[in-house]
Amino acid sequence: MAAVHEKPPTAAVDGEPRTSPGLYSPDLAPTKKEGRRWGAYSVFTLWGNDVHSLGNYAFAIGLFALGMSVWNILVAFAVASALLFLLLTLSGYMGDKTGVPFPVMSRIAFGVKGAQIPAIVRGVVAIAWFGIQTYLAASVLGALVKVLFPGLRSLDENSILGLSTLGWATFLTLWVIQVVIVSYGMELIRKYMAFAAPTILITMSALAIWMFIRADGSISMSTGHAPHGLDMWRQIFESAALWVVIYGTFVLNFCDFTRSAKSRRAIVRGNLVGIPVNMLFFAVIVVVLSGAQFKLNGEVITGPEDIVRSIPNTFLMAAASLAFITLTIAVNLMANFVAPIYALVNLFPRTLNFRRSGVVSAVIGLVILPWNLYDNPTVVNYFLGGLGALLGPIFGVVMADYWLVRKTRVNVPDLYTDDQQGDYFYQRGFHMRAIAAFAPAAAVAVVIALVPAFKSVSGFSWFIGAILSAVVYLVLADRKKATRDVDGEAIAVDAA
Repeated sequence: MAAVHEKPPTAAVDGEPRTSPGLYSPDLAPTKKEGRRWGAYSVFTLWGNDVHSLGNYAFAIGLFALGMSVWNILVAFAVASALLFLLLTLSGYMGDKTGVPFPVMSRIAFGVKGAQIPAIVRGVVAIAWFGIQTYLAASVLGALVKVLFPGLRSLDENSILGLSTLGWATFLTLWVIQVVIVSYGMELIRKYMAFAAPTILITMSALAIWMFIRADGSISMSTGHAPHGLDMWRQIFESAALWVVIYGTFVLNFCDFTRSAKSRRAIVRGNLVGIPVNMLFFAVIVVVLSGAQFKLNGEVITGPEDIVRSIPNTFLMAAASLAFITLTIAVNLMANFVAPIYALVNLFPRTLNFRRSGVVSAVIGLVILPWNLYDNPTVVNYFLGGLGALLGPIFGVVMADYWLVRKTRVNVPDLYTDDQQGDYFYQRGFHMRAIAAFAPAAAVAVVIALVPAFKSVSGFSWFIGAILSAVVYLVLADRKKATRDVDGEAIAVDAA
């Protein structure tokens, strides 16, 4: 593929790039290089919060329950963290170079209209999990309220659309808090995460030390049923793959955050401390909590909240519970709120901005009654699991197109024009080669993820879909078309 650097952007008027109102808005516009505020610490706090989420603890502790030894768990997380560091750094570089959010980034490979496909898939998954995570945090808050105010227990005995009066009160409280934070934009989200990350790290470290002391300074290394030989290594790599799949959403829209990064160096440093170092620290906490509890009474806990409930001091228990609630809000904001906001702005740039899209996303996350989704294994496994399997093929196409076909050359102004001569208009706004690579890979990934006959390899569905779509796209890609490398400073806005 030929590279052209000197040619001006398509559809220019009086020397200035022309943008189409259906594709451009201040929230979708590229960010100016000057004034970006996200340094290495800001990037680190993404992982300082997200890695230590309640869902991740439940997953990691579940590995101990399955019989994996302490050392096997640590190896699995070392492998997973190395893979994630690579994938997230590559994805993060895309945001730093272009300054655009994920829905706009998708226009490079899928076309200015075809980009709605990956944006909507990512947004739907995020909205569902936003509601579910808010419900889980509300459950922790409800349990704390009942301990501190026993007289309110009666409010938890009825059911209104599947949730008690107390449940509605706690859910709406946390729902409003998140809407208020998002309404102030990415800068307040960044500040909130900067506060939440050290809070949860200190809390979990203290909890692990407390459990270690209770267990007389030692832990059980396994439940006594650890696999050996090939079975051990299969379980290690499958666990590592599942951990990467958990972040399959984040590796797609990491550019939503790195578009405000000060430099590539900030991304690498933040990722280095936040992923390999932080994830191994997380793994150590997990094995200490699991091993200490198993040594004490022979029981395997399902999550750190089980230990929190056993803390004899009410004040300390309340502090730990509030820390978990603070953490869950932080995880929700970055993993499940930002993505659908940009997806909605991308759908309706003339009418929706960041704040309005945040409210719409939150309302949808409420009206779907997420507690009913969470309590229905069929919905979670098939609907959300099926959608999640689509993320790997999307990632494969986007990354193959950007890194291997275009060699990082992007004409940023043309991402915002529907002029037929634009670099990303393709066929009526859709890049059929990208869609043709995505569709079969997506079908294969969904089948592997959901059909019981493929259970032995279902944990690798994200990777299989990503690799398959990338290979097919590389075969189909048009390498004869010249590519232009034009920055977006002429149409850029100040970074949040």
